[in-house]
Amino acid sequence: MGGDKAPGIVIRGAGIAARKFPEIRFLFFGDETKIAPMLERTRRLKDRYDIIHTDQFVSAHDKPSQALRQGKRSSMRLAIEAVAEGRAQGIVSAGNTGALMAMAKLVLKTLPGVTRPAIAGPLPTMGKNDIIMLDLGADVSSDPEGLYQFAIMGDAYARMALDIRKPRIGLLNIGSEDVKGHEYLKGAHQLLRNNNLGLNYIGFIEGDDIQRGEVDVVVADGFTGNIALKSIEGAVRFFAHQLKRAFKGSWMGRVSMLLARPAFFRLKKRVDPRRYNGAMFLGLNGICVKSHGGADSYAFYHAIREARGLILSRTNERIISEMALLSPKEHNKTISQPPSPPSGTTEAVG
Repeated sequence: MGGDKAPGIVIRGAGIAARKFPEIRFLFFGDETKIAPMLERTRRLKDRYDIIHTDQFVSAHDKPSQALRQGKRSSMRLAIEAVAEGRAQGIVSAGNTGALMAMAKLVLKTLPGVTRPAIAGPLPTMGKNDIIMLDLGADVSSDPEGLYQFAIMGDAYARMALDIRKPRIGLLNIGSEDVKGHEYLKGAHQLLRNNNLGLNYIGFIEGDDIQRGEVDVVVADGFTGNIALKSIEGAVRFFAHQLKRAFKGSWMGRVSMLLARPAFFRLKKRVDPRRYNGAMFLGLNGICVKSHGGADSYAFYHAIREARGLILSRTNERIISEMALLSPKEHNKTISQPPSPPSGTTEAVG
């Protein structure tokens, strides 16, 4: 029920995923009177879903504390509980980000050794490969140990998402020199530079380095990371707007645009933000993927695709093993882990 155009985009996005990934089965949490007719019209989902009815949902304007107190029977809370109880292997939601993080942290708990979860997501670069950036806004503050943990989790995530054996990690700062930046950044820089986990840390990077393709993982606190992400999104929209104005300003421009149409199509496909929809809540004891609230069905499909990849690659197990090397004491804590997906099948929650 979350998102600007829900529940329609959620169901249509699941329909696309059902066609591409025949092993997926869905649990839809929400108002059955609204979603059942849509599901019945989506032939690709026939016999591939269950509906768990609730008429309560978290709105985009609810504060996280309000959602925690009043949303115990909301579609978001029930979906998260399905993952915690092992009835599903992952949740995908386009709902309220703050509420989703607060509920997921409360219900799923954090992985051993993780003190703060982070929101991580892919971004395009000028190189051949994408990059992973975190934190994109889970927590506005951080400390050296928190950023060090982000780097460990980002390393594990990048190896799955980007299929890179030894990802290059950069720490976002106002300059590449050791003397620049806040003290907590300098502290994280020292921890990463002296790490004994085999992390491929290359040092500080600046904002204009993010999309050069010279690193694979960009680590930042949530405040800085979120501003950087929104600035990149705004720059892309600005460039696209100015390009259209330039070509439509004269008849010669319109002819040139027609001639360059194949190149523009390739460019649009490369930087299409819908293809990069789906941010992972790293550090939680369960797969939780956040879709953009303004996503369309194609973008929501990509969020489901991201969740499927995280499930099948057992990303959380990789993070646990690496955090154990950092903090054996924390690793020895016992937690209840969701069961592994049965062979040949995965479950996602919409």
